Amino acid sequence: MGKMTLTNICKSFGAENVIQDVNLEVNDGEFCVFVGPSGCGKSTLLRMIAGLEDITSGDIDIDGVKVNNTPPSKREIAMVFQSYALYPHLTVAANMGLGLKQAKTPGAEVKKAVAHASGMLGLDPLLTRRPAELSGGQRQRVAIGRAIVRTPKLFLFDEPLSNLDAALRVQTRIEIAKLHRDLGATMIYVTHDQVEAMTLADRIVVLNGGRVEQVGAPMELYNNPANLFVAGFIGSPKMNFLKAKPLGTAGDILGIRPEHLEISRDEGLVSGTISHVEHLGGETLVYVNTDVHGLITVRLFGEHEYAIDETVFVTPDSARAFHFDANGERIPSTAQHNKE
Repeated sequence: MGKMTLTNICKSFGAENVIQDVNLEVNDGEFCVFVGPSGCGKSTLLRMIAGLEDITSGDIDIDGVKVNNTPPSKREIAMVFQSYALYPHLTVAANMGLGLKQAKTPGAEVKKAVAHASGMLGLDPLLTRRPAELSGGQRQRVAIGRAIVRTPKLFLFDEPLSNLDAALRVQTRIEIAKLHRDLGATMIYVTHDQVEAMTLADRIVVLNGGRVEQVGAPMELYNNPANLFVAGFIGSPKMNFLKAKPLGTAGDILGIRPEHLEISRDEGLVSGTISHVEHLGGETLVYVNTDVHGLITVRLFGEHEYAIDETVFVTPDSARAFHFDANGERIPSTAQHNKE
């Protein structure tokens, strides 16, 4: 069991409110990702769940038990940090089993737990090595293995892939997703990378300025953003925001994803000149400078040839457009396209 509930959680440092009235329920076995820009409070919130930060007000429950005043070691959680926090003088096996050894678990049980975790993570050939003899990806797997052997109620991940290069991030992300499926454990994962959030999460919690902007499944947030912030944060490349009035449409701001724009050399709703083209093989990103709307990003699938400074016309698919009011809130009447 690993259900976790946050009720009216607040955190202040002096007069500064860094977490503001957060309410959230994470279900048993769920993979929940906290995502948001730097400074939004996501790591602070995770540390409060872990017991590494005191809460100013509110309640944290794990499996129905309030843990506000419970020390971290008694919360039945395991945390994987951005830094691997491995002991350099210990072997991989000793690092993984250290927590159990400190809890005076019998040696045979420690060895069995380490072997189980090692097998899951493909660490068997590395058990006698020390951290200095491992790659960054291998060290991160050891840190994850150290968490697994404790069989916690909650796994907490604080930006665990930030120190890895691009290829290793993808590989380790796949390994974490598989680990979640194999263990069926409750996992709460913090990242500033919305691609990680979209590919790993059962549900995403979008944070901004210490507040929860929206909670939902990845494609729910992509297809039904509640406001301008979520619409702009979820999706890569990010959503285009155009001035609605010159387009003759309702609302103050029109949002349109790059893949929902048509580009033409002959005619269209908005004219502009191409400032940059990114050829990515499976897709082409075309950046168009416009006088009224600024820079517009168009995503085209496959290879397309466009020249810098070429004049083109861009037309949004009106059935795929979002409308937002002056306060950045979604105008519900225009949510006709998101039932897919």
